[in-house]
Amino acid sequence: MAVDEEILQEFLVEGKENLDRLERELVAFEHHGASEQSISAIFRTVHTIKGTAGFFGFDHLQSLTHVAENLLSKVREGHLALSKPIVSAMLAVVDSCRLMMDWAEQAGTDGDDDHQALKATLESFTPKEDTRVPPPPPGAVAPPTYEDRDTTVRVDVGLLDKLMDLAGELVLARNQLLNLTVGRDSPLVRAAQRLDLVTAELQDSVMKTRLQPIGGVWNKLPRIVRDLSSELGKHARLELEGTETVLDRSILEAIKDPLTHLVRNAIDHGIETPAQRIAKRKPVEGVVVLRASHEGGHVVIEMLDDGGGIDPIRIRAKAIERGFLTTERAAQLTEHETQMLVFAAGVSTAERVTTVSGRGVGMDVVKTNIERAGGTVEISSQLGLGTKIRIKIPLTLAIIPALIVHAGHERYAVPQSGVLELVRADGTNGRRVELVDGTPVYRWRGSLLPLVYLDEALGGVRGGATIVVVHNDGRPFGLVVDAVIDTEEIVVKPLGKRLRDLTAYSGATILGDGRIALILDLRGIARRANLATTKRAAVPRIAVEPERVDRFLIVQLAGDRRVAVALDHVARLEALPASALERAAGIEVMQYRDRMLPLVRLGDALGSPGAPREVLDVVVYNRGDRDLGLVVDGVVDIVEQHVRVETTAHRHGLFGSAIIDGRITDIVDVAALAADLGIAMAAS
Repeated sequence: MAVDEEILQEFLVEGKENLDRLERELVAFEHHGASEQSISAIFRTVHTIKGTAGFFGFDHLQSLTHVAENLLSKVREGHLALSKPIVSAMLAVVDSCRLMMDWAEQAGTDGDDDHQALKATLESFTPKEDTRVPPPPPGAVAPPTYEDRDTTVRVDVGLLDKLMDLAGELVLARNQLLNLTVGRDSPLVRAAQRLDLVTAELQDSVMKTRLQPIGGVWNKLPRIVRDLSSELGKHARLELEGTETVLDRSILEAIKDPLTHLVRNAIDHGIETPAQRIAKRKPVEGVVVLRASHEGGHVVIEMLDDGGGIDPIRIRAKAIERGFLTTERAAQLTEHETQMLVFAAGVSTAERVTTVSGRGVGMDVVKTNIERAGGTVEISSQLGLGTKIRIKIPLTLAIIPALIVHAGHERYAVPQSGVLELVRADGTNGRRVELVDGTPVYRWRGSLLPLVYLDEALGGVRGGATIVVVHNDGRPFGLVVDAVIDTEEIVVKPLGKRLRDLTAYSGATILGDGRIALILDLRGIARRANLATTKRAAVPRIAVEPERVDRFLIVQLAGDRRVAVALDHVARLEALPASALERAAGIEVMQYRDRMLPLVRLGDALGSPGAPREVLDVVVYNRGDRDLGLVVDGVVDIVEQHVRVETTAHRHGLFGSAIIDGRITDIVDVAALAADLGIAMAAS
């Protein structure tokens, strides 16, 4: 039967969406159990794929899904339990259906494999007395309803890309027209202003057509976690938060593989085996959390796991072994710099090489791909408690805000995502450039900022007095230019083939006056100036006496009172039900992680009692092997700054007061409060 190509493509798109939905339902079952609604949803999805496959004459696809449907009908009728082996077999059905749909897309047929072995596996779960129900004839299959057709329409990706290009050209024309009307007062100016408004709205609408929820990429990850956990003999689950957060489809494609690698890495390296977790008094099942949210014009993705964390001693030893560091340089690394070494090529914390990882290849590629998409990646970890990876990427790369600077006789565009601050080094009031071991530096925020003269870095003569403070790999440096001209929304144009090897540039744009400006690649500029190399030992480092920084968790008590707790000993923040409260030896306690957690109501202890609540905000404070739960009214913020503690009058449970984040704040003496409960805890 001849099938219209457009109808076939619609079937394939909808079929793959159905398979994605089926996979999510099956994986979710293992963590949340099977409800009648979820089993019915799984059954309907398989039935839809089977019926439509019959309509198109894809016999192998129809036959396999028919056997799967028979099995699911027994589950739905209560004759079988949806067990883990059945789920594994159904996931194999999903994989086989995807393969047949790929064949159909490329060759118009569902392939030659009749999948007899898989069908036999499915039939082995079905009771022998089972009677088969023949599939309905193709004509009996009701067409899809997807209510959605009245409100949505499928658009070819190529057309969206073309619309984006045209919107970019319109932005360029708008910029040029506005540049021509500066300082004039005529009907043309008002028309230009109206065009500016309409162009901005059109640009925003066109960009929204390219935005897709990040859940579309994440939906495949629970299956990966399930299969990998089984392969490694571990118990782990993936929790997804913020799946509705949207990104440009080109960015989504760029981060899909890095995110997959990070999740696999968390299961392989981070989450411990059940025996190890029991020995550490952790729940047997490990947790990996993926969280996405919008932050200005960026999307922030955080991945957290409650695994073993990064061992700084091991990673420094591996970096020394690989020749990235000398022993002396390794001893100077901060905790953050040590953890960032996992992104260096060839450095791995794995104890052995497996089929999953361990060769030190992957994390460096993750970092490179994220930076290529205009993003940044940071890592923080606590040995024995877990790891947090934070990725910050722009919503889109097609049209970006940029700082237009002048150096030599040329103009350049600096993406604002990399700009921290502007400084004028004119020699007055100590604002001057100094030399340390031949390296130009500027005293900036208590440290020495290495400088790169842009004109000199690009082959010209050193000059300029304006410093654009930018960052590369989280490390700030100063880009010295002649002048800062303006900020402007620019349309990114890729460089031609002959210019793609110029690492100092990431693209080009047309400015409002019609001139072409190259877009600077800050990473490439830093490398040209020898401020960033693959071997950290080669990075120039200027030793300065750092200012002492104190770290506090600011918590809320009744009456808008804020107090500070030393952050270094805060283990976790928990929301615990008040119904779980018990009393032992005259004090309030809770059962927490197989241990007894004594509680202190901080408001009551410090004279600011709060109202009764059904859910308690608890700060778990740890010193050595001792835990104490501090019950508060809320958590405000984490603050890092040098504080000067002043004791105006002695009050039990307080060290004193200090100005923290612009407010007078009491600092809690947790050891004193613990002593009131008969718990010996070392003072902070």
